[in-house]
Amino acid sequence: MRMSSFYPVICTDRVTETSDFYVRLLGFEVVFTTDWYVSLRRGDHELAVLDASHPTIPEGYRTPVAGLLLNIEVDDVDAEYRRLVAGEGLSPVLELRDEPFGQRHFIVADPAGVLVDVITEIPPSAEYADNFTAAAGS
Repeated sequence: MRMSSFYPVICTDRVTETSDFYVRLLGFEVVFTTDWYVSLRRGDHELAVLDASHPTIPEGYRTPVAGLLLNIEVDDVDAEYRRLVAGEGLSPVLELRDEPFGQRHFIVADPAGVLVDVITEIPPSAEYADNFTAAAGS
């Protein structure tokens, strides 16, 4: 199968607030918008926000998103923490910290309740170093 695109679609009852979060705070641009769907892009990265009650979603599945975590890898997680938490006033649901599996990160929540994990890779501890496969470097 050849994929031409792959991106998450966040189902929410807060379309405007959620899309505004990604535009204002994370630098996405709106490429298509209606009152029930917003398509966003930042470089090669895409994201969409959809009204969870819209009839394009099969009946029985028209509920807001739950349990979704989006990872955003950045060059300087400390600078992003200062910008988003200190500068923009977001409340982290996980404070900035180092993880032995090779991440320095913090987590905030968007208006739809999606967790946004902002990450800079760091060297993993010896305990985790052997868990990385050759594909991890590509």
